[in-house]
Amino acid sequence: MTIPKLQVALDNNTIESALESIKACGDVVDVIEAGTILCLADGMKAVKCLRALYPDKELIADTKCADAGGTVAKNCKEAGADIMTVICCATIPTMKAAQKEIGTLQVELYGNWTFEEAEQWLAAGIDQAIYHQSRDALLSGETWGENDLNKVKKLIDMGFKVSVTGGLSKETLELFRGLDVYTFITGRGITAAEDQRQAAIDFKAEIERIWG
Repeated sequence: MTIPKLQVALDNNTIESALESIKACGDVVDVIEAGTILCLADGMKAVKCLRALYPDKELIADTKCADAGGTVAKNCKEAGADIMTVICCATIPTMKAAQKEIGTLQVELYGNWTFEEAEQWLAAGIDQAIYHQSRDALLSGETWGENDLNKVKKLIDMGFKVSVTGGLSKETLELFRGLDVYTFITGRGITAAEDQRQAAIDFKAEIERIWG
């Protein structure tokens, strides 16, 4: 079992606020994400800025692409992204087209996806998945539970590198003890903190405590 990586999701409304956040915690986190909101607000300019600031960090464009996979992936790669995301309802041809351009793809799990579909993603050569508690679900009162943890475990057992995200705090990491989580992704757990750098340090320390 490896030590999970820590990824900060920059779901800022402006590139200016995103840069303020990443300058505070960029040297602490393992992975930087240009979040969906940021990509919609500022496009690939945001990805280019983050790549220029952190040329050696793993950089993800969270496009949640549903169509035109090859074109979107080409744009992401040219902007400097190492990885992009596709939504789980995208077709296999869309996913394959994106993967051909950028190399590494992550499938975002929302809604009524099935493990049968997950087998198809593996068969297509896609072995990274993001298990997601959506922002809207969390705002409506949903929380992490045994059903979520069982699904995460099953995906890992199938052979996926599973990242988890959605309302994560330092305290919720303990829920995942014993699971070979690939990456913990947090947005507001870091970016909404009064001291963003210290929040990232605290997340890393807790991951090391549990998995180290």
